[in-house]
Amino acid sequence: MADHSQQLATFGANDDFWLFGYGSLIWKPPPHFDVRVEGFIEGYVRRFWQASEDHRGTPEAPGRVVTLIDRAHWETLTDHHEPTERVWGAAYHIPREKVAEVREYLDIREINGYSIQFTPFIPSSDPTTPIQTLVYIGLPSNPQFLGPQDPDALAAHILKSRGPSGENREYLFQLEEALRGLGEGSGDAHITDLVARCRAIEARGVVKGVEEKGVGEGLHTVGSTDEQEEVEK
Repeated sequence: MADHSQQLATFGANDDFWLFGYGSLIWKPPPHFDVRVEGFIEGYVRRFWQASEDHRGTPEAPGRVVTLIDRAHWETLTDHHEPTERVWGAAYHIPREKVAEVREYLDIREINGYSIQFTPFIPSSDPTTPIQTLVYIGLPSNPQFLGPQDPDALAAHILKSRGPSGENREYLFQLEEALRGLGEGSGDAHITDLVARCRAIEARGVVKGVEEKGVGEGLHTVGSTDEQEEVEK
């Protein structure tokens, strides 16, 4: 714990603050970054197992967003999907003079169950030179972590969920599109399967729109400036 606390306090002091994004940060970068690098991390599994009460859902009707599960812990669980060997995403370098501001911004945006961890990031352009990155993860011990879910039920839940940052389905669909743009082999079978299930449900017209009772009521829709501040992982 002491080592982690020290790393939290000193990370970025040598102009080496790198942030890894594996969810909406891929297409919604943090403020003040000056370098964006595409690549992947290993030893984790990305899953839509984190409840979202503040962006893609509400406290009364939480949506679903991605988190990372340590591979060793994932192997103790019963999952409907096989894991990918790598979790693709984007790493952002924050200049030293902006680190405090960005850290404050990220800490505020990640209060809904996420905690700071550190992991090596492997740039696709130079796999021989890993970069130590900070990453926000919804650990299994946090109250928003939901664990394994039936894929059809999860897809249906995503389709009906909505929060201040928009429809939950947009988050899923944009994530799949963003991952495809990262390079060969950058897809995620869990994400692709959920998209296919959502499309199938939509085609059948099974799930009602977000106007159904208890979903989307009393929401404040953020503007474009505020929406840029959405940081989910």
